[in-house]
Amino acid sequence: MSATKSGYRAVARGLPMSAKKVRPVADHLRRIPVIDAVALLEHMPNKSARLLEKVIKSASANALYANKQLDESTLVISELMIDEGRQEYRIWPRARGRADRLIKRSCHISVTVDVKGAKA
Repeated sequence: MSATKSGYRAVARGLPMSAKKVRPVADHLRRIPVIDAVALLEHMPNKSARLLEKVIKSASANALYANKQLDESTLVISELMIDEGRQEYRIWPRARGRADRLIKRSCHISVTVDVKGAKA
């Protein structure tokens, strides 16, 4: 659980998906209520939607645990960042004894939720 001066935060690090694939889904979620974001993500077919949903629910739970007077309907996603994580390199065998490099990318997702109408 992490409470910052501008809201409540949750971070997931080293998720097995490239940041380039997660960012288009995340662009739909900035500055909207948490309940609407979770409902939107539940109906998306992307793997990145499942990853984002878990982190947003975690940030919301952190906010509700830290402040018992908060209501989930008052929470808004104030900050949503998708950063590149570590890359793992593998060898991909090719024809005629050659090899290509296979890059397994990862990403970090950090979400900050805040009360609707609060100054960031």
